[in-house]
Amino acid sequence: MSIELSYEAEEKLHIPYRAIIARVVEACLREEHCPYEAEVSVTIVDAEAIRELNRTYRGIDRETDVLSFPMLRYETAGAISEQAAKENRNPETDELMLGDIVLNVSRVKSQAAEYGHTQKRELAFLTAHSMLHLLGYDHVEEQERQIMEERQRSILDAIGYRR
Repeated sequence: MSIELSYEAEEKLHIPYRAIIARVVEACLREEHCPYEAEVSVTIVDAEAIRELNRTYRGIDRETDVLSFPMLRYETAGAISEQAAKENRNPETDELMLGDIVLNVSRVKSQAAEYGHTQKRELAFLTAHSMLHLLGYDHVEEQERQIMEERQRSILDAIGYRR
């Protein structure tokens, strides 16, 4: 497993964010039974940068907490086809390229305070949420939302980030 991590915000997180992100990414891959060595890119940005990305890629002109840019298409959430695995390999490492996660540092802080939990827990939640998007989960339909929320809760509980 490889995580390319970039910190592009001036505002700092005073928590062990690298370790939290790595632990959550690893837990998601394990819990979803990913049969491949995988690669994920994670970038931590400020509110304005994520707003610009949201406007550019989703046509939504507002700040958000996290964005996910999956490299794979799924017929069933979590089920990586052999064809997709062959077509989305990093030629240098032979790892499966799952996609990119962009985290908003100011929302990690503000949502932790709003929801009454730690910044560590909020960062873990946003990372798990985004990883599940990279693995084909979504929450557009109510049934999808329920499944995704249960997966998030199960993964976070398994590594000690209970709400």
